[in-house]
Amino acid sequence: MNASGASEDKSELEQVPRIFVTGGSGNSYKAALVARQVGLGCAWTFVDVLAGETQRAPFLKVNPLGKVPYLVLPDGTGFGESNAIAWFLADGTKLMPCSSASRARAIQWMIFEQTRLEPFISPARFFTTIAPARRTECESEIPRWLENGSAGLSVLDAHLRTQDFMVENSYSVADIAVFGYVHLAEEGGFCLRDFPSVSRWISRVESQADYIPIRELLSPRGLAHVR
Repeated sequence: MNASGASEDKSELEQVPRIFVTGGSGNSYKAALVARQVGLGCAWTFVDVLAGETQRAPFLKVNPLGKVPYLVLPDGTGFGESNAIAWFLADGTKLMPCSSASRARAIQWMIFEQTRLEPFISPARFFTTIAPARRTECESEIPRWLENGSAGLSVLDAHLRTQDFMVENSYSVADIAVFGYVHLAEEGGFCLRDFPSVSRWISRVESQADYIPIRELLSPRGLAHVR
């Protein structure tokens, strides 16, 4: 595993969460963007998924499931799943919806993202942009991913026709969770011009204070400022 690149005092690291991430990942990006936008200090460790580091002993000791992102608290408690981590980091901050009903709706859309969007956008993007040389491995699957992902984007587009943001018409952790992979959909072969409300929402998210694009933020230099 590769450290984040910034020099960090060991005693300081023991006082903040440590988050394991990988470059280019929409799921890792969620945690990094929430942390930046709420001003939460974290320690970061980069894990090279493409090099197989998540399946090697050092990382499996951290997370036996071998997946990133993964968060470890100063007391040693750890948990994974990108939206759970984003929710934890946003708790008690300006990114958490105010009412219980709005928080429930936020969770609803975060589950929608993980079941109707990410499972299709993420692999289509991976084999189209991240590892195109491996596209032949799943050529028959790509049309299904595009069809199912587009169906999910249609639902999202209909919701955003009357909403500036996912819940309460106010920017929240739900927007970051859905944004993580949706804004990368064209890298998977989706045409966001077919979803104009989604495209306008993406622009609104990108205009938020302390927004940094994924490739800039998910780098040792970018995360050195999220502390």
